[in-house]
Amino acid sequence: MLSKSQLQFVKSLHQKKFRKEHGLFIVEGFKSITDFFHSDYVIHSIYYTPKVGPKIDIFGEKIKHYPISERDLEAISTLKTPQGIVALIETPSEVAVQEDELRDQFSLVLDTIQDPGNLGTIIRTADWFGIKHIICSEETVECFNPKVVQATMGSLAHVSIHYTDLHAFLKDVTLPSFATVLDGQSIYETDFGSEGFIILGNEGNGIAPDLISNKTQRITIPSFGNAESLNVAVSAAICCSEISRKDNLHKS
Repeated sequence: MLSKSQLQFVKSLHQKKFRKEHGLFIVEGFKSITDFFHSDYVIHSIYYTPKVGPKIDIFGEKIKHYPISERDLEAISTLKTPQGIVALIETPSEVAVQEDELRDQFSLVLDTIQDPGNLGTIIRTADWFGIKHIICSEETVECFNPKVVQATMGSLAHVSIHYTDLHAFLKDVTLPSFATVLDGQSIYETDFGSEGFIILGNEGNGIAPDLISNKTQRITIPSFGNAESLNVAVSAAICCSEISRKDNLHKS
């Protein structure tokens, strides 16, 4: 059984200010925690119920383990239906991304994505298509938000997320950039080459106009029906799929 102070500490990490203060965030579910265990992330501690206990040996003895009751798990979980295990993961130090790291590949650039589910789905999609880096505006929802982490289904362990001033970043890059807009060239007719940035915008307002320079190619996913717009996570998935398809055609 956890002490009252332990319960309060873990519950405090539901809030961004305490995640930042303590340098920790919450991951739930055995599969997701295993993904982080096999990555460069550091697991601080694990809390688990008896039914999950037999699986805990995989994490070794160096990580602090705390057996807890179902009631305590419900108290610290961010989910309506807890999955039997919660881990606290150390937040990695933010290192400014360099353009040389991003050559010979595609990266996503996100301008003010606000919905945690959308960001989580985009991270999971990027992982599926082998995209290693996502560059986010400082106004984009925090990637360690529990709803974002849960939506990634462990993929946050495989994709590097960088927060920066997008105006300064995009001004200085030399790699090609492609902005998803309503009036651009069809992605199916676009030659993406083999590297660059795919810029996706805010759910309601799209990409800030001043992020699109003369050197940015405007692209669009053509509509064949009557829907007014596409969800940004769906747009990201379609773009990633088309880039991967064309990249594989170039290599074949």
